[in-house]
Amino acid sequence: MSTLLSRVLRVAFAPLALWLAPMVVSAQTGTGPGPAAGQGATTLSTFETEDFSGAGVCATCHSRLKDSVGNDVSNDAHWRSTMMANAAKDPLWQAKISSEVARAPHVKEVIEDKCTRCHMGMARYQAITHGSAVEVLGPGFLDPAHSLHEAAMDGVSCCLCHQVQPTGLGTPSSFTGGYEIDTSTWPPDRTIFGPYQDPLRNAMRQAAGFDPALGAQIEDPAHCGSCHTLYTPVLDAGGNPVPVDPYFPEQTTYLEWEHSGFPATCQDCHLPLAVGAVVISNRPPRLAAREPFWQHHFAGGNCFVLELLKANAADLGVTAEAWQLDDTISRTRSQLLNDTAALTVEADLGVDLRVMVDVVNRTGHKLPSGLPSRRAWLHLRVTDGDGALVFESGRPTGDGRIEGNAADSDPATFEPHHTEITSPDQVQIYEPIMLTYEGDVTQTLLRAHSYAKDNRLLPAGFDKAAATGTDVGVYGSADADDDFQGGADRVVYLVDVTGFAAPLTVTAELLFQSLSYPFVMDLAATDTDLVNRFMGMYDPAANTPELLARGQITVP
Repeated sequence: MSTLLSRVLRVAFAPLALWLAPMVVSAQTGTGPGPAAGQGATTLSTFETEDFSGAGVCATCHSRLKDSVGNDVSNDAHWRSTMMANAAKDPLWQAKISSEVARAPHVKEVIEDKCTRCHMGMARYQAITHGSAVEVLGPGFLDPAHSLHEAAMDGVSCCLCHQVQPTGLGTPSSFTGGYEIDTSTWPPDRTIFGPYQDPLRNAMRQAAGFDPALGAQIEDPAHCGSCHTLYTPVLDAGGNPVPVDPYFPEQTTYLEWEHSGFPATCQDCHLPLAVGAVVISNRPPRLAAREPFWQHHFAGGNCFVLELLKANAADLGVTAEAWQLDDTISRTRSQLLNDTAALTVEADLGVDLRVMVDVVNRTGHKLPSGLPSRRAWLHLRVTDGDGALVFESGRPTGDGRIEGNAADSDPATFEPHHTEITSPDQVQIYEPIMLTYEGDVTQTLLRAHSYAKDNRLLPAGFDKAAATGTDVGVYGSADADDDFQGGADRVVYLVDVTGFAAPLTVTAELLFQSLSYPFVMDLAATDTDLVNRFMGMYDPAANTPELLARGQITVP
């Protein structure tokens, strides 16, 4: 019997309850008002393949959950409006993959395989078990006619994360989406992992074809590290592969955390605990409550794309209501403002005003981390007693640019790391700047060969010297800056205040963008349908920076 036929038969003869279970899951879960049941409710996908099921199948039982004080902590209610849930629907990701393929069409297969590992993992794994092509564009997974379209568009869903095997996690073989899924078992014996001892097995085996088991890897940061450590191949100007080993470290969030002394795990910050114990399923009745219970908030830092998802929900097929997206945006913005960074300002007045700004990274990885489109920067303003502007560095212009930033004026250049700032055209920007094999600044991911600059704020306990020359190293002049160390940085501003009236007010802000202006402008230069669609969403949106920290003092 062929492998494909055996997989088809094992689904066909799955327990009858799998097919009879209620399959429409309302958006009537969460903290917002939601529609009344049956009145325009948004539904989660209930697709079935041999090895995966849509989130709607899981939500049948794992919705309408309450913590000990009555808060709704339903898994689907929180997850469905996150970047994880919308990993495949993200219009930026779709635009970027189409741009990378357009610039290097001869490696289309490589690009699509790497990108689907973490954005369309279920569809990719299922296609491989079928022996069929892993393809995103054209007739690939984005095409509604494709047999795995629904599996692809369910993003980083329940049956992906909870089927990841413990094998090799945290080792190089698991990075770049190298996690393992066991596709050899038949329903109802497909193991699905959770954090609890002795789970009730029969209900899930009968209703969804999965056999629940304790999986300690669910609580291990290495589980997250499979996708949050990404290496990409390098192409030269002629499109030829450059022999580098390992590949370019495009995203190293897990390795940054591993190199830090940060006491919390990924799960501690991004899946906050519910209050008290939670009955983790709405059926069968009289289940015992379990503790601890990790809420599926997955709040990161990407408010901008979340806002795009909300504004274009119908076109993008988002299965979350506007109020649920608002909840996730609110959680994300709260995390950015309250848990990400701290800032203090000191000043003394002599011949010039000398301002010292100390920035503290409160996360467990570099700040910012992830896709090299992200940047944080210091915005400093000095005004006099009459309200007149004395000095300003790092003013956001309102169109995504930073006033004074070299790269926003000329994308072939970049702003260096500063220890001291004396002019408004100098800005302290914490960012990665990629270089091609030939040594030119680039925003094209497969052209990236090295970093000209990486002065992203280091997490606490990060040993800068030990990281030199590694995939998480510091690059550029920050490496020699003694004030730039694990957990913090100090920047000194010297301001000429001649002729201005006392008292002087100094205001400093740490601002953040998930999409830098050079990154977007480079993307816009590629003429594909998906890029043009993204730019049609981007142009009317406000790429307003997020506030991470603020400090103010008055100098008499």
